[in-house]
Amino acid sequence: MSRLSKAAARCAIRLVPAERRDWVEALWTEAEQAPPGLTRLAWRADGVRFIAGEARLLRRTAQAVAFAAAVAWIAHVAWPGPASNPATAVNRLTVVTLLPVLSAAPLLARWLLGPAAPGWLARLLRIGAYAAVLVMTLAKAVVEPVADNPAATPYLNPDASTPVKDGMIATWLGQSVFLFIVAGYVAAILALTARRARVAPATLAVGTGTGLVLGAVMYTIFPIGFTKQPTNPLLPGSAADLLVTLGWVLLLGGPVLAGVVAARRYRGSYGPQPASPEQVSKIRMRQGGAAGLLAAGVGALSVSVLGTATVALLPRAGWLLRWLYPGQHLVGSAAYIRELTASVRIGHYGLMLLIFPVIGLLMSAWGVNLTLASMPPDGDGGR
Repeated sequence: MSRLSKAAARCAIRLVPAERRDWVEALWTEAEQAPPGLTRLAWRADGVRFIAGEARLLRRTAQAVAFAAAVAWIAHVAWPGPASNPATAVNRLTVVTLLPVLSAAPLLARWLLGPAAPGWLARLLRIGAYAAVLVMTLAKAVVEPVADNPAATPYLNPDASTPVKDGMIATWLGQSVFLFIVAGYVAAILALTARRARVAPATLAVGTGTGLVLGAVMYTIFPIGFTKQPTNPLLPGSAADLLVTLGWVLLLGGPVLAGVVAARRYRGSYGPQPASPEQVSKIRMRQGGAAGLLAAGVGALSVSVLGTATVALLPRAGWLLRWLYPGQHLVGSAAYIRELTASVRIGHYGLMLLIFPVIGLLMSAWGVNLTLASMPPDGDGGR
C-alpha cells in the first residue's frame, strides 16, 4: 500500500464509528489485492460510499443528541418556579407543547415532503432555525418570571390596587398564539427546505441573506424589546430616525428585491423535465414568494431571538448594562426597573413574528407579478 493510500485509509477510518473501523480497514486493505485499474478503483468507490453513509449516520446521531440535550436543559430551566407566578404555568405550557412539536416536526416533514433538499444551505437553514427557536425558548423561559412577577406590579404601575397582575386569560392566550406562531415558523422552514418543495438553492440563499440583513437592522433599533419608539439607548435621535427609515425600506423593499431576484434566476424546470412557459411563470411566482417569505421571516426571527436573549442576559451580565447605558451609575432599583421594562417589551416581538411574513409574502408577490408582466412569455426559462 502506497504512502498516499495509507494516509487516505487513516482519514477514512476516523470518519466512521469505532465499532465499524475494523471493517473499513479490512475493506481498504482488500482493495490492494484487487487487480489494478478500474477493478481496484470500483472496489474503493464502494468503500467510499459506505463510509459516506456511516458519516451521515454519525452526523444525524450527533444532531439528535445535541437537540435532546438542549431540550433537557430548557425543561430544567423552565419547569421550576413558584406557583404564585403566572409565568411558571406559562413556561410549563411551553415545555409540554412546543418541545414535543419541535421533536416530531422533522419526522412529519420527511413523511409529507421527503428529506431535506440537497446541498449544505438547506441543512444549514434547518439547523439555524432550530437553534434560533431553542435559544429564544430558553431566553423567554428566563425572562417570563421577571415580566409576570406579581411583586413587580408596583414598579410598572404604582397606582395598581392589587399586586396580582390582571389579564391572566390574556397571558395564556398570548402565549398560546406565540407557540402557534413559532410552530408555524418551524413548519415553514422545514417545508421550504424539503426536497419535494423544489425551492431552488438560489431562492434559499437570496431570501435568507436578505432576512439576515433585515434582522440585523431591526435588532440595532430594538435590542431590548419592541415598541413604537427605538429601544436602543445608544442611538441618538438622528441616527435612530435614519435606522428606522432604513428598517422600513428593508421590510417593504427587501422581500420585493429577494422575490424578483429569485424569480429571474430561475431557469427552466427545477426537475428532470423542461417546463412550459405557463409552468415557468407559476414556478417563478412560487420561487419569488418563497424568497419574500424567507426574507421577512428570517428577519423577524433573528431580531426576536437576539432581542430576547439580550433581555435575558441583562440581570446576569453587568457588562451588558454598562454597554447599553455607558457613563450612568445605575443603582439596584434603577437597573431592576430597566430589566423589568425590557422583560415586558419582549412580548411585542410576537407582532414582528406574526406580521412580517405576511408583509414579505404580499410585497414579493407584487414585485414578482410586475417583473413577470414585463418579461417575454417564455422569459429566460425553458431554453
